[in-house]
Amino acid sequence: MKTRVFGNTGRSVSEVGLGCWQLGLEWGDVSDADARQVLDEALDTGISFLDTADVYGNGRSEQFLGELRERRSERPFIATKLGRRLGYPDGYSYANFRESIERSLQYLRVETLDLVQLHCIPKAWLERAETWGWLGRLREEGLIQYYGASVETIEEGLVCLQDDGLTSLQVIFNILRQRPADVLFERARARNVGIIVRLPLASGLLGGHIRRDTQFADSDHRKFNADGQMFSVGETFSGLGQARGVEMSEAVAALKPAGWTLPDMALRWILDHEAVSVIIPGARNAEQVRRNAAASELPRLSGQLHEDLRSLYESKIESFVRGSI
Repeated sequence: MKTRVFGNTGRSVSEVGLGCWQLGLEWGDVSDADARQVLDEALDTGISFLDTADVYGNGRSEQFLGELRERRSERPFIATKLGRRLGYPDGYSYANFRESIERSLQYLRVETLDLVQLHCIPKAWLERAETWGWLGRLREEGLIQYYGASVETIEEGLVCLQDDGLTSLQVIFNILRQRPADVLFERARARNVGIIVRLPLASGLLGGHIRRDTQFADSDHRKFNADGQMFSVGETFSGLGQARGVEMSEAVAALKPAGWTLPDMALRWILDHEAVSVIIPGARNAEQVRRNAAASELPRLSGQLHEDLRSLYESKIESFVRGSI
């Protein structure tokens, strides 16, 4: 597993991490045994960056990571989030920031959080100096080491990059959602801010197994948020919707190199962007963890393939993305 320096921390982390949203049961059922197996396999493959949030399963995801810390000697870098459980959308305060962090400390079984990210909070709050001041105060008090933000739109990312204390920016970025590279990446590099890429396989579209008639469990966000009913439509199938998304994933698959799988190409494509610090694909079983981790050892894609994938995005995909990007 190759590593990259994570923003201004000076710390190297695995370039392929693990997203732990699925441990909160919003991608269908994941048993306790499967959750533990996924986390063990992640550490066994060299993954050293785990991303979670206080709201995933109302703490279930964080609790599994805390248990992992008790039964394994490895000390991965754990990023969590706040802002969707308390205060959302217009009642934030230092008090509820601190309450969220104290619960995360308890669930993760640590005395200081490695990284806390604002969790897709409204842009109006990102623009308020007091929001960042609360995070700075919590860092000074020793409850967190670093802070960052997970955002829905490029505009929100640009607002976050104005804060001098920012360590990381988490964005949706994949072959079906390419614009962040045009606007955010170089600005982030100039400010030594790490880029965390979520949904690198576009909610599974680029995993190669979803079809137009695939049905999802009621608890799976790909069903209950198919059209943005619960949160941003861009979080599900990168805003394309299932039918259009499957059509475009098939067009992408037609360009993959001989001997490669679609997820191989999709993950490697992201890693070819040097501004990216870490990608955080999710996994529901050990085999998925191994497959995702293997992307770190794949060779870079050719310049021609990058051009072809860009042309496909601009001509047939970008205009169909729903929601702000």
